[in-house]
Amino acid sequence: MVALTRYVTRFGSLDQYEKGELEIIDDDPKHYTYSNMFEVASISKPYEKVAVGKNMEYVLEVLRAEGTSGWRTTAHDEFAIVMDGEVEVRLVKLEDPSVVAPDQKGSIGLSGEPKGQNMGYVKAGKGHMVLLPTGAAYQFHADKPGVILLQTIESPDTVYKWAEICQTIP
Repeated sequence: MVALTRYVTRFGSLDQYEKGELEIIDDDPKHYTYSNMFEVASISKPYEKVAVGKNMEYVLEVLRAEGTSGWRTTAHDEFAIVMDGEVEVRLVKLEDPSVVAPDQKGSIGLSGEPKGQNMGYVKAGKGHMVLLPTGAAYQFHADKPGVILLQTIESPDTVYKWAEICQTIP
C-alpha cells in the first residue's frame, strides 16, 4: 500500500495570511525573490499600484482596495482579480478615447468624471476576475479593505518597493 501525502489549500486574506517561506531545493536563494500580496496590501496606500511581479514590460500589481479610486483608462486591456473582499468596478465607454495615446503603456489617471456612456458596474468578490477593456474608463470602490491583483503593463504610476516587500533569503 502506498501512503499518499495530504495537502491542504489555505486561502489568505488581508486580515489573515501567513508570511510563507522560500524553499530552495538545489540553487542559490539569491536567484529568487518573492513577496506576499496580502502583506504588500497591508502596508500600501489605497489604490497604490505596487509591482509584485515583472516580466519585461508586463507587471502584476497589488492594490489595496479601500474607498473609491480615481478614474483610470488604458490603451490596452487589463485584468483585475479580487483576491480579498468585495470590489465594485464601475465602467464608462469613453466618448473620446484619444484621451489616452494608442502607444501609451499602462493605465493613466483621469481628472474628474469621464465623459461617455455608462457601461454599468461589476460587483466582484474573492476570486472573481474583471476585464478592464480598451476604450473604457474604470473606477474601483470597496466599502471595506480588500486586495486586487492587476495584470497590466508597467506605467509611470507603477510603484517598485522590491527592497521593502521581497524576501530574498529563506
